[in-house]
Amino acid sequence: MKTFRTLPHLVILFLFISIFLFSPTDAADGKWELLLKNVGITAMHMQLLHNDRVVMFDRTNFGPSNLSLPNGVCRNNPNDTALKIDCTAHSAEYDVASNSVRPLFVFTDTWCSSGAVNPSGSLVQNGGSNEGEKMVRVFNPCATCDWKEVGNELANRRWYATDHILPDGRQIIIGGRGQFNYEFYPKSEGSMNALNLPFLQETSDGAAIENNLYPFVFLNVDGNLFIFANNRAILFDYVASKVVKTYPTIPGGEPRSYPSTGSAVMLPLKSTKGQAVEAEVLVCGGAPKGAFVKALKGTFMDSLKSCARIKITDPNPEWLMEDMPLARIMGDMTLLPNGDVLIINGAGQGAAGWDIGRHPVRSPVVYKPDNAVGSRFEQQNPSTIARMYHSTAVLLRDGRVLVGGSNPHNRYEFTNVLFPTELALEAFSPNYLDSKFASIRPTILSPKSQAKVGYGKKLVVRFSITGTIALDSVSVTMVSPPFATHSFSMSHRLIVLASEKVKALGKSRFEVQVTTPASGILAPSGYYLLYVVHQQIPSAGIWVKIR
Repeated sequence: MKTFRTLPHLVILFLFISIFLFSPTDAADGKWELLLKNVGITAMHMQLLHNDRVVMFDRTNFGPSNLSLPNGVCRNNPNDTALKIDCTAHSAEYDVASNSVRPLFVFTDTWCSSGAVNPSGSLVQNGGSNEGEKMVRVFNPCATCDWKEVGNELANRRWYATDHILPDGRQIIIGGRGQFNYEFYPKSEGSMNALNLPFLQETSDGAAIENNLYPFVFLNVDGNLFIFANNRAILFDYVASKVVKTYPTIPGGEPRSYPSTGSAVMLPLKSTKGQAVEAEVLVCGGAPKGAFVKALKGTFMDSLKSCARIKITDPNPEWLMEDMPLARIMGDMTLLPNGDVLIINGAGQGAAGWDIGRHPVRSPVVYKPDNAVGSRFEQQNPSTIARMYHSTAVLLRDGRVLVGGSNPHNRYEFTNVLFPTELALEAFSPNYLDSKFASIRPTILSPKSQAKVGYGKKLVVRFSITGTIALDSVSVTMVSPPFATHSFSMSHRLIVLASEKVKALGKSRFEVQVTTPASGILAPSGYYLLYVVHQQIPSAGIWVKIR
């Protein structure tokens, strides 16, 4: 019998064992679940509402979708560039509890638009292309509600713009293709017109379709807006319309916003008694300079592997650079209830745009912001579905992440293409949902879901844990469900509430007193998901409305 005695044979044997016995997937976490194989539309935009239903939509000028409108209803739009009489839906409502989809009717073109949830809980969505570029659309959360299209309410065209909800309940709408300005909605006396924002023109790169579209925008804890476009950021006083701080250029100078499309989140805001709240922003992935133009010519550059983190409240902030396990463009970054960041979807080469992304990145990554540098990233188990251009991801109340979308084509294409249009919905379950953590997973007993709370108030949260509790490892978080599109979650934030010591109420029952956010600057008025987190394992959330 022959044996492996030579060095080459030993090397081959070692590689075989390494690949098949010690694959990174074997040690990875997270589980995937196919929810619906065909929801009929591709989820270019998604928003979770406080009735546990997710509104999703793509664009109206794709041609027909795979979801029919009910009762013989058709859309008759002489301005449509693809299909003037269309009896299919381009928006849908996904019911998490029943795992079902209801078609919705939207008339004007929602292509690459933006939105936010107002304080009453309605999705206010605006802009788009063609006849939709100045439109405002409202969706109220109810079992039979449909889109209401308000009209051409915007001052300027908004295509690839970014929205953020403000402390006073208005939305600020920033940028868009060829728009170096911003405006507010609803309109009021003194805010009817758009206001100039030269920073957007300064960060424009016309050769790469600006590279400053869908800018990353976050409400800072001082009430100003952190705005990142291309490779630069400012702190902007939107009331006085002036820049109050200019941040350093991101190290390396590579662009991170559309179509070089990285992603960004504001890291958890920790509300601690007697201390000022600090704010940090994390920007990850994207494509290097020139990637878009080269991709149009058939050369696909490797995506960026780097993340940049900056404490935006520091007097002299600097970027800290870290590397992800996987290079990624068009990834979605989502805050998890325990304060971790999920990086999911996207590609390893190319740029954002029609058919110019390559090498799907199927494995999510979890970023743990409180870990030491060098130990913050954990690669997760991969999906079987490629989620490329026009993919989305949103956190659900139960802690899963809903994943949908992917259509890198100008129409729905299912055959003879590299990456077919994707109509399936999946759920990714982070490892905190594993059954092995059931005994230490909290269950919220009170308040009941849909509770109303005020600013700066004491709130008693009662919960149960069947196993042994670590009293010093309990926290309460509030998460704002974002409007997700084009690799950015708008108005997304997580607040860790200031809390007192946990008290035992009896067998397996406990309570903790927390203090709600002090003002709308820290948590703009509206609906949030509230979680109890024990040893990094979150409960299912409940809805609370802060006002």
